[in-house]
Amino acid sequence: MKICMIGTGYVGLVVGACFAEMGHQVICVDNNPAKIASLQNGQVPIYEPGLEQLVERNVEAGRLSFSLDLIESVGHSQFIFIAVGTPPAEDGSADLTYVMNAVRQIGASLNHYAVIITKSTVPIGSSEMIRGVIRAELERRGMSDLTFDIVSNPEFLREGAAVGDFLHPNRIVVGTDNERALQYMKELYLPLTSLGYPLIQMDIASAELAKYASNAMLATRISFMNEMAGICESVGADIERVRQGMELDHRIGSYFLSAGVGYGGSCFPKDVRAIIQSASERNVPTHILEAVDKVNHQQKKKLYEMVRSHFGDNISQLRVAVWGLSFKPETDDIREAPSIETIELLRQRGVVIQAHDPVALQNAYQALGEQNMVYYSDPYQALMDADALLLFTEWKQYRAADLKRVKSLLKQPVVFDGRNLFDPERMKEAGFVYQSIGRT
Repeated sequence: MKICMIGTGYVGLVVGACFAEMGHQVICVDNNPAKIASLQNGQVPIYEPGLEQLVERNVEAGRLSFSLDLIESVGHSQFIFIAVGTPPAEDGSADLTYVMNAVRQIGASLNHYAVIITKSTVPIGSSEMIRGVIRAELERRGMSDLTFDIVSNPEFLREGAAVGDFLHPNRIVVGTDNERALQYMKELYLPLTSLGYPLIQMDIASAELAKYASNAMLATRISFMNEMAGICESVGADIERVRQGMELDHRIGSYFLSAGVGYGGSCFPKDVRAIIQSASERNVPTHILEAVDKVNHQQKKKLYEMVRSHFGDNISQLRVAVWGLSFKPETDDIREAPSIETIELLRQRGVVIQAHDPVALQNAYQALGEQNMVYYSDPYQALMDADALLLFTEWKQYRAADLKRVKSLLKQPVVFDGRNLFDPERMKEAGFVYQSIGRT
């Protein structure tokens, strides 16, 4: 199958490389010359385990290529995926500027039957809007008889595990109202469905909502546990033991039950807000989701509040070490990361930050600059003469930290743990002043 993937961001690059790995012919298109040149030279612009090797292998095999020419790429493809960004607008809704720019170019380029697939996370009703724009472009070109089909095929990729998630999916959701398009999609995904991975067909609106609903549910579990952690702190309970008492209930399970400093990244925050906005436009109340968003916003300030509570209001002379800048491990994504928001609050009060992250230093530098910031490639160097250590990301190397060395390097043995990486009793015995989330 010949595939045109419009957009070489996180989703487009991962999905394109994985389709190539499945044996399809894939051309990834972007309007950024520097990014395309970088990819053509074998440089992958994002950190995602396994992706660089996947791209290299499939480029060498001739199944994966990169181009600036959307017209030519569309002209040679049976499947046209839209995988461009949908950043949040000021009102919280999804900004479809990049999507609609791509759609208009598809309509201006299409010269044969093709299946046009939305991989970007778009609001309910977007597929019909896309159909209308392409149809209008074709009519403008005098090609109103040309047929095409629109399919919603949302992605369910976890950053840090995206390659595995695509090649070993829990489910493949295909939203279409057309039997021909469905058969094309089944053929496209045959390398996966033949291995037993399920393909679920549904109407387009349901497919569009399935992605939002999935992320909203996971975000809800996170905010719920963070709210429970606050109750634990007030009554002297331990959120880790509470979690253990919940997760063995098969109706609940163990996923996304860890308390911490809140969720971040490119999906959960914007998708929760987007579904709230979409429902509001239809006069549908979203009391639970509004609370989820509010709880998460408050939770991101948790370590900042710990610093102020411990050191007092005058913190302008402090130096603090920060371990972990990405919103989760195994990614360099810092979008809406709790670490970045906390660092901004601390810098406003004059605090100097000594930061480490295994892969996200460059992105953090671009976002935060140099004011009151020192960046270290070694986690222990970031501790030197710091008044406290703040933990934001549960990287494995932090879990295995040499606590004696940590204590010897800190000016004061104070640790604020936003991911509950360490055992409170062990930290107390090691001589630390230790605070975590939802534990005494």
